[in-house]
This record gives sequence, structure tokens and C-alpha cells, in this order.
Amino acid sequence: MIEEDSYIVTSKHYDASYTAKTNLVDIPFYLPLAEEDGGPVLEIGCGTGRILLPIARKGISITGVDQSRSMLSVLEANLAEEEESVRSKVNLQVGDMRNLDLQEKFSLAIIPFRPFQHMHTMEDQLAALASVKRHLANDGRLVLDMFFPKFDKAFSGIGEEFLELSWENDDGDKIERYFRKDSISKVNLSFTGAMIYRTYRNGKLILEEENELTMTFFTYPQMLALFKLSSLEIVNTYGSFDKRTLDDSSPEMIFEVKSVA
Repeated sequence: MIEEDSYIVTSKHYDASYTAKTNLVDIPFYLPLAEEDGGPVLEIGCGTGRILLPIARKGISITGVDQSRSMLSVLEANLAEEEESVRSKVNLQVGDMRNLDLQEKFSLAIIPFRPFQHMHTMEDQLAALASVKRHLANDGRLVLDMFFPKFDKAFSGIGEEFLELSWENDDGDKIERYFRKDSISKVNLSFTGAMIYRTYRNGKLILEEENELTMTFFTYPQMLALFKLSSLEIVNTYGSFDKRTLDDSSPEMIFEVKSVA
């Protein structure tokens, strides 16, 4: 089941905002994985192609799946600007990671930049892992990342707005992106909030747009349990995209898993 598209606002600003986010360092992690593997690659939550396109430019076949039609529309426009040699390597599908049926096997599946954190119940989490597992070839691997929760900050700042990014659009307008955390659930380990986009022209606010979101955060033991229940075996675990050991100071939890024989 494809739910209502919740990324209509965010898709408009996604590429510009993450170009402005200079500390985003996951492409140098995922691109060598795809090159070493050789493909075909399955990317779940491919969005506007921030990671998919660099992989395709290396001549690697990749299928991108996203639940958001608006995000895929931006990706299709981006893909149209690429050479045919790149376009021919890409297959795009609208789909829900919980019930994929692509009729294809992949040697590498990736879920980069935290789409798995939009799985809010154990049923959804297990369904997503089972769905991806069905699409793995023999010895195929799944690699996914999520932020390592900062419990000292998780329950603070409710209702406050924080300026995250700012950039200029093609018209010279200044756009600022704010984040507001509206609530947090200790029971479900999830929070609700909103991305707020404000556009200024000559210093005057001319447009305000908001995209609500809900994200679940995971503990390390919780992920171990989900993998065990899904008959997935951990190959590697990292605490950052430069492959540092996972410890209490780590900003990320990155897992590479494979099917248990």
C-alpha cells in the first residue's frame, strides 16, 4: 500500500538544501561499496538521486525505489540531464519497502540516509527487512544507516525552532530551513516534528512551507534483535561513515548484514 505522499514540500527543496549541508559524508561510504560489488544495486528510499546518480555514473546498474512520487519526479528530472550511458543504468520504481515485489535479485541493497527510521512499529520493521531479504541474491548484502540517538538531547527542545540550513535559489531569494520537534514518545522511541522552509526576498518573508515528519530512533540491542528475528547476520558494524568503531561517541549506526544460511 502506498500512503499519501508526505514529501511534496521537501522534494522542492531537497537538492538545494542537501547541497548546502556540507557535513553530509555518506556518498564516499556508499559509492565504494557499489563499485566493489559491481551491481546490480537496489537502493530503497532513493529520493531525488543524491546517492543513486553517483553510483549510476560509475556504470553500475541500480534500481531506485521510493514511496514518494514527488521525490521520484525530481529524480526523473535530474536523470533527464544525465548522459544516456547513465540513464540506461537506472530503473525507478514507486514502492513501499515493507512489501516490495520487483521480481529481481540484487547483490547489494542499500537503505541510506535513514529511511528505515520511518518504520515505526516492529511489524513494519520486520516486514521491511523481510521484503529486502527476498530481493537479495545468494551472498547478497544489505547496508543501512541510522543516527545513533543522543539521549541527553532527545527529550529537550520540544516546540523550539532550530535553524539548520540556508541557501539561495536561482532567483537570488534566501531560503532558510528550520526544524521543530513537536513531541516525543518514550514508549515508541519516536518523535514528531516539522521541517519549515522560509523564503525571503530582499529581507522580506514571502513564503513559508512546512513538512511534518515522524521518525523512530533505534538502540543497538534493538537492531540486533530485529536482525536476529529476520535471520540476518551482521557482517560489519560502524559508528561513522569513515568506518570508525561503534562506541558511545558515535554519530551513526551503520550495519552491513547478509542472510543466514
